Amino acid sequence: MSIQHIQQAICYMEQHICEPIQYADVAESVHMSNYNFHRTFSFIVGMTAMEYIRKRRLTLAAQELQDTDISVLDAAYKYGYESPESFSKAFSRFHGSTPKQAKRKGAKLRLFNPLVIKITLEGGNIMDYRMEHRERQQFIALVRSFPNEIINDDSDHSIPDFWAECAEKDLIEPMKNLRAEGKRDLYGLCSPVRDNKTHFCYGIGILLDGDTDASQAEQFIRSGYTIWQTDPADYAVFPCIGHDGDCLGEVWSKFFKEFSPQTGYAQTDGTDYEIYFEHSKKDLFCELWVPVKKD
Repeated sequence: MSIQHIQQAICYMEQHICEPIQYADVAESVHMSNYNFHRTFSFIVGMTAMEYIRKRRLTLAAQELQDTDISVLDAAYKYGYESPESFSKAFSRFHGSTPKQAKRKGAKLRLFNPLVIKITLEGGNIMDYRMEHRERQQFIALVRSFPNEIINDDSDHSIPDFWAECAEKDLIEPMKNLRAEGKRDLYGLCSPVRDNKTHFCYGIGILLDGDTDASQAEQFIRSGYTIWQTDPADYAVFPCIGHDGDCLGEVWSKFFKEFSPQTGYAQTDGTDYEIYFEHSKKDLFCELWVPVKKD
């Protein structure tokens, strides 16, 4: 997604701000999949499209309540709320005042102006990457679903906590031991966000190939592990240098803000994954593999 696409998306939201639009409608307006639009917009703008719409609606609602005779009921329905109660709760959280108070002079209100994307000088840093192709791959993995909202929430620790829980229950080492020594790399597998789905899946797994003990793998499947399959894909591969997951978030940010706009490669709807090597290079936290195609 280019800067022009983001501005186009913002203009579309402003033009349809009082209509029942979802981020899927905005994604379609710039010819992107829901998943790619959601992640790209969020990384570059710092909020989701739906959060942007919500803040703009509440700003416009406050202005109209102050400047016109519109009732709270009519304002609630006009700005996309199913009831005056839900409107009042959202309004109060955002403004610190109720809609009724907003009709009086001197009410405390907040202003969230339309975003205008401006080109600034960024980059200038070296970003190491390589391109790889992989045919269909299979993994055996511990899989859990997570709400879509955590994807771009830097304060959320659900996935690291999932890793810690699996390690504490001794579920990872036995799985790694299915692999031949020297080939016991771990994979953090992430499914795309699908249309009309509230959750995505994340798995901790190993490759399931000729170097995996297939006779033992069946036992793991019966005990709750999952077979995860990926389709053939081209990947942009990035080293994540650091000592914790912060470096992974930094690489994702650079992918959307620098790599994708400059190279023309866009993330596809395939599985992206991290590889945590059994024998890692110094300071290498993991490698990030992002399925891509030319935009």
